[in-house]
Amino acid sequence: MSAIWIAAALFLLLTVAAGMVRVLMGPRPGDRMLAAQLFGTAGVAILLLLAWGLEMPALVDVALVFALLSAVATVAFVRQRGLPRGGGEAP
Repeated sequence: MSAIWIAAALFLLLTVAAGMVRVLMGPRPGDRMLAAQLFGTAGVAILLLLAWGLEMPALVDVALVFALLSAVATVAFVRQRGLPRGGGEAP
């Protein structure tokens, strides 16, 4: 049963790799920001799946901290770059 959780975590890791392509090649800052949010969301999901798959409850705490840091990183990016206007263009 734990193999399923670990396989799901590996699949999410592949989505993070696809998101890295968007971060590197994103035409607009908004695209890069959304990809960075994907990293945070997928990272939390990967940690939760690994916590269940490997039966390591401490990873749940790490996932919670990672979720908080991801939200702070999003707010910091928006404050630095400004909110997108009309079609996602940065001001």
